[in-house]
Amino acid sequence: MTCDDVDRTACPLRSAEWFAPRDLPGFIHRSTLTPVGLGRQELDGRPVIGIANSWSDYNPCNAGLKQLVEHVKRGVQEAGGVAFEFPTISLSENLIKPTAMMFRNLMAMDVEESIRGYPMDAVVLLGGCDKTVPAQVMGAASVNLPTLCFGAGPATPPVVDGAELGGGHAVWQFVDKLRAGSTSSDLDALESCVMSTVGHCAEMGTASTMAALMEALGLALPGTALIPATDGRRANAAAAAGRAAVTMARQGSPTIRELLTPEAFDNAIALLMALGGSTNAIVHLLAIARRVGVSLQLKRFDEISAQVPLIADVRPSGAHLVSRLHGAGGVPAVLAELKSWLHLDALTVTGRTLGTELDAAKPADGQVIRRAAAPLSRSGGIVVVHGSLAPDGAVLKVSAASPELFEHRGRALVFESIEELAGTIDDPELEVDASTVLVLRNAGPRGGPGMPEWGMLPIPKRLLAAGVTDMVRVSDARMSGTAYGTAILHVSPEAAVGGPLALVRTGDEIELSVAGRRLDLLVDEAELVRRRGGLREFAGPRRGWAALFDQHVLQAHEGCDLDILTATEEPPVSRPSGLFRGWIGGW
Repeated sequence: MTCDDVDRTACPLRSAEWFAPRDLPGFIHRSTLTPVGLGRQELDGRPVIGIANSWSDYNPCNAGLKQLVEHVKRGVQEAGGVAFEFPTISLSENLIKPTAMMFRNLMAMDVEESIRGYPMDAVVLLGGCDKTVPAQVMGAASVNLPTLCFGAGPATPPVVDGAELGGGHAVWQFVDKLRAGSTSSDLDALESCVMSTVGHCAEMGTASTMAALMEALGLALPGTALIPATDGRRANAAAAAGRAAVTMARQGSPTIRELLTPEAFDNAIALLMALGGSTNAIVHLLAIARRVGVSLQLKRFDEISAQVPLIADVRPSGAHLVSRLHGAGGVPAVLAELKSWLHLDALTVTGRTLGTELDAAKPADGQVIRRAAAPLSRSGGIVVVHGSLAPDGAVLKVSAASPELFEHRGRALVFESIEELAGTIDDPELEVDASTVLVLRNAGPRGGPGMPEWGMLPIPKRLLAAGVTDMVRVSDARMSGTAYGTAILHVSPEAAVGGPLALVRTGDEIELSVAGRRLDLLVDEAELVRRRGGLREFAGPRRGWAALFDQHVLQAHEGCDLDILTATEEPPVSRPSGLFRGWIGGW
């Protein structure tokens, strides 16, 4: 059916608002595309699929997207659609400073306004590195077109001295050994191979976690999340994503908000716990939920964690890399083993329910994917604690921590900044022992700024040399999804906004109780009132994005989005009604 100016409601495609009218704006929009080989015949009635690509030379995790986008385009064309690739900000976790998290919300704004402003009927989000996927989903969720996620895939790990190196986890282990003086490994050799192929980290770090959660949320085609980046099957899956996007565009559904329901978030949290996934996913899921008006609270993560077993034997919580998990059946096999904890009627991008999709899943192999009746742990990989030191909550990845420290009371050693930590942690005169609680503050959303991944505080060198492998560490920072240790993270509210973390002094006692879900500062209330009177107001940056971020960023338990970007009562704009008629006079 062709749109005209008389009956605009007869047009089922959003892109037809740009390309169908036989008037001056329509003429300009169509003629603009003549240089790229498109005209009236190609644009008349064919679904337009936008492809948001976060490829960048700065981002090796996403480097493979430069080739994968061509396969998505191929799938779009095979299904009778027109593909439009558009670039967005790309966030390279290791290279962009001060931290990729500082720019997640900026990337989300870029994605949102590109989708909102350009003609497209559905969108495929191509991302991979830690913050790119949540940023893309946050932006797309605020517009509400039919949306499909497709990731870069995990890297192919090299084999060094008979062991597979998965990326970050191997680096952390090596650094600890190097600082302790217990390794003679060639640092140059490790540097040249630890990230030797395109793709994101090959453990269940943040990138693999977020890719997997897209399947649980219904935003990715089943079984595609963990196909290795260098595997030819990822190219075939990219083409399938392109074809699926055309189907979604023709039907006008499911839109991203039809998929991002409270039940879908429950499913994603269940998968997060079963995988022993990254604590960063909590911040991202909270932010995505706020974009669509779903009232997701931090306590929900702990409620589900208490019920769902840890069944994926993958690093850093287990023994294997995610390529083995894919070979054992991937995300569908894990979800199928979790059926009794899932909302199986949740919708997916295929138009079918999650339960229907899981009917074709492989059974758990009992090794890489444990049976729910014989898990690695009876409860999930992450717990949430509250208490006088974390009134709004903090998180601990118990699956990568030391059980002997789960009930612990120790003397605090406080570091005001990451610079102070770096300058003093290996001082041989530092008053510290294995029972000390290391505390880093001013590393949260505002204090960092951007809540950097500094939460795995280094163990003092002389303790490492003495054989100490873990200590209780507390901060308002985040931690890499590939990291490990008894690190209490995301303490909220942060020190920079006057949270209790700002009141801790070296020598105070701190008590952690995983069983009681408590994190407490054991200091008399009157003394805390006295200390609060001496706090100075945090002075943030005064210009540019940094100032906007500082003025509007929410706390960790709220997802660290900007308060001006969360859902309102106004419906999301997915059609540009009335946009063009008043524009003619400016031509």
